[in-house]
Amino acid sequence: MIHLTESAALQVLEMMKQTERPDAQYLRVKVQGGGCTGLSYGMGFDEDKTDKDIQFDHHGVRVIVAEVDHGVVDGLEIDYKQSMLGGGFTIKNPNAIATCGCGSSFRTATNAGTPGEC
Repeated sequence: MIHLTESAALQVLEMMKQTERPDAQYLRVKVQGGGCTGLSYGMGFDEDKTDKDIQFDHHGVRVIVAEVDHGVVDGLEIDYKQSMLGGGFTIKNPNAIATCGCGSSFRTATNAGTPGEC
């Protein structure tokens, strides 16, 4: 399961309102190879859900992830933090056993990904 906090959901909904079709969109969470530790997260809006996607609903946001990525992100928490310097999404992944120094990539016990440059 992927958990989206209320703060993150409010930010996502606000961002969705600024798109052309806010009612027909999902927040897609994905994992891709790269970064110095091997795996990197990706998030973006997607209008299409396939039969190979798993859906989670949190605070009015429909979150989807491909079945093949689910094991790597199961238990993931996405939050949104606001500070005087701005705001941004934070990700906590209980499956990550290592992260790079800048925090942009990770690896799990079962998936080392494809390390590259950070």
